[in-house]
Amino acid sequence: MESVVRFRTEGVRLDQAVAEACGVSRSRAQEWIAQGRVQVGEKVVEKPSYRLKGEEVLVVPLEERPFVAPQDLAIPVLYEDEDLLVLNKPAGLLTHPAPGVYTGTVVNALLGRYFPLQEAERPEEVRPGIVHRLDKDTSGVLVVAKHGGALETLARAFRDRLVMKRYLAITEGHPQEGTLIAPIGRHPVERHRMHIGGIAPRYAETEFRILATAGPYALVEARPHTGRTHQIRVHLKHLKAPILGDGVYGRESPHIPRQALHAYELRLPHPRTGRILEFLAPVPGDMVQAWEALGGRWPEGLEREEARGAAGT
Repeated sequence: MESVVRFRTEGVRLDQAVAEACGVSRSRAQEWIAQGRVQVGEKVVEKPSYRLKGEEVLVVPLEERPFVAPQDLAIPVLYEDEDLLVLNKPAGLLTHPAPGVYTGTVVNALLGRYFPLQEAERPEEVRPGIVHRLDKDTSGVLVVAKHGGALETLARAFRDRLVMKRYLAITEGHPQEGTLIAPIGRHPVERHRMHIGGIAPRYAETEFRILATAGPYALVEARPHTGRTHQIRVHLKHLKAPILGDGVYGRESPHIPRQALHAYELRLPHPRTGRILEFLAPVPGDMVQAWEALGGRWPEGLEREEARGAAGT
């Protein structure tokens, strides 16, 4: 028997409200709305953009038996040995499955080729080898452990802050340079967003440096010393310099279809030998083109996508 979800809210788009209430993606919520599975005030509404006015919303979700299957996805490999795999994750790719999204993730690419299929009550709990994650629209260096021992050792290195992470971002505004310490928690109203303070805030620390400017825009280096969800994006918003193209914490941009954030460099101890490895992911073309479209000049010393990629040292 299909379960029913009921809720009331106002001032929010119908598809957004359904997605948040049911814990699914907005695209899945839009599918349910188009299928007539959503009623507003006892009437079926098939317009995802309908703005709620406090009516009772009734949703009849489509019951699924989701399965995380292996997929052949083209993800560039920066380095690989018997203990770890280092990827250059493209923008637009989720690190692991999320409610309603069970394909087209890094985990799908890992299953079958590197890991056996795994059983889990919830597909989003299938995370073989995932040590850390990057947001869907953030590109760059992503490390995967190839067995349990490596996973435990790498996770400890991240937790003990033995890993150096260096990101590049294009910002609207010039952030204050230096180290920002500002705790981050879940937004009290919009659950898909994080917030300075917010619900159950946790210590968050990021170091910022401006590498170049182009009028009101800046090319910024960010070194997060903690690993909170959306940390760099939230901290830059707090500094009144949101990331270009970030529709959640800033605004969308005609120059780039995603947030202009790239995980450029990662240094970490090898899980078996302890030797320090360094990985660079050349900055993708969309960020370079966006920066040049804004009138910026690309700084010397930063590898671009056209240049030779880096490997472990």
